[in-house]
Amino acid sequence: MLIVTQVAPYADGPAGVHGVLGQAATALAQLAEHAGLTPVVVDDVRDLSPLQLRAPGVLSLFTIGETPFTPAQRTAVVESWQAGRLRILGVHSATDALHGWPEYGSLIGARFDGHPWTQEFALDVVDPAHPATAHLGPRWEWRDEIYLFRSLLPAARVLLRLADDQVDLSVPGGRVPESGFPLAWCLGDGDGDGDGAGAHEGHGRTFYTALGHFPEAWESTVFLRHLAGGLAWLNDSA
Repeated sequence: MLIVTQVAPYADGPAGVHGVLGQAATALAQLAEHAGLTPVVVDDVRDLSPLQLRAPGVLSLFTIGETPFTPAQRTAVVESWQAGRLRILGVHSATDALHGWPEYGSLIGARFDGHPWTQEFALDVVDPAHPATAHLGPRWEWRDEIYLFRSLLPAARVLLRLADDQVDLSVPGGRVPESGFPLAWCLGDGDGDGDGAGAHEGHGRTFYTALGHFPEAWESTVFLRHLAGGLAWLNDSA
């Protein structure tokens, strides 16, 4: 499992640096080993060869900004993902990366579109049968940034949503996006959540969670089981 926590500038200026990246890399490496994968922490994606990205495995992304994948690397990621060899595990700000790479939106499932709220909130478990959510019960209380998204793929199988009446829509930037408030989803094998339909383009598998901003997340066994379940789903029939 390739673990990328690289911070890169946006096209128009610097990106924020999450303070938990080292903690996250350690936790993701632990989860990889538990899943029977060999963790490889990648400091700079430019050090990866296209062959590494074409090989079977998982690409774990806790990234932000314009991660400097080369054109050859981008082609390798897309082709390997579509062929079902490369699975993608996206965490938190991975949706706020690579805005200049159009295909990346299909790989990750949606595009970050702001986070007006940072607070405690309740999540509805939309799909309790998924390995990433089976341990949570019908509702999960959590504290994090609450992300908004645009361009959620219709075939995304939504796993977690912000529960109703959790946020103040009058704050600057507060609104209800077209897709509502999904906070975790997966893509692959024709999955859909009932809000959209149809197998999504290609045959790749992706698991994404918008959670993980605070250090407490990476100390929480509940959150780590959420990620471990996503990773287990990615590896199922790999």
